[in-house]
Amino acid sequence: MTEEDILQEFRASEALLQGHFVLSSGRHSGHYLQCARVLMNGERADRLARALAQKIPRELRSQIDLVVSPAMGGLIIGHEMGRALGKDAVFLERPEGTFELRRGFRLEPGAKVLMVEDVVTTGLSSREAIAAVAREGGEVLAEVALVDRSNGSADLGVPFFPLIDITFPTYATEEVPEELAVIAITKPGSRKA
Repeated sequence: MTEEDILQEFRASEALLQGHFVLSSGRHSGHYLQCARVLMNGERADRLARALAQKIPRELRSQIDLVVSPAMGGLIIGHEMGRALGKDAVFLERPEGTFELRRGFRLEPGAKVLMVEDVVTTGLSSREAIAAVAREGGEVLAEVALVDRSNGSADLGVPFFPLIDITFPTYATEEVPEELAVIAITKPGSRKA
């Protein structure tokens, strides 16, 4: 898939939104990518996951034992990545604010994990999820995401392979420009900032 093909998938599913959004990272933006919308169609989710799987170097792909994703945002694409790679897929949750495995999920000691996210902006959620995998006895070999919003600046501590880089400006609360500040804020993510 080309970059334009990928953007068209977001546009066709009305997943590329404009307004004033507070992202999961706590930063503000005039654009939001609602990956749940782009992934709500099974065929589209499959196409995107297969394209994302192709971003992973072959030698790395062969080492993956399990796919792990943080709920909520990474859950659907994590499941689809598991299918695309022929691997089981589990997810992390934050019942008390810290990522952990629940629902009977567990990692075999030394399990080689592919972390899967929908969108990476600052990398904070990813780093927290990677730390949770380490606490559970696994090793994250790499991370993939549908979208890198970090402008290449997110340091996850592991190799990172996004399907597409989309750079929309983001702002700290005290930096929000006046033209954005006058628009009512929407908090579309699944986590409190």
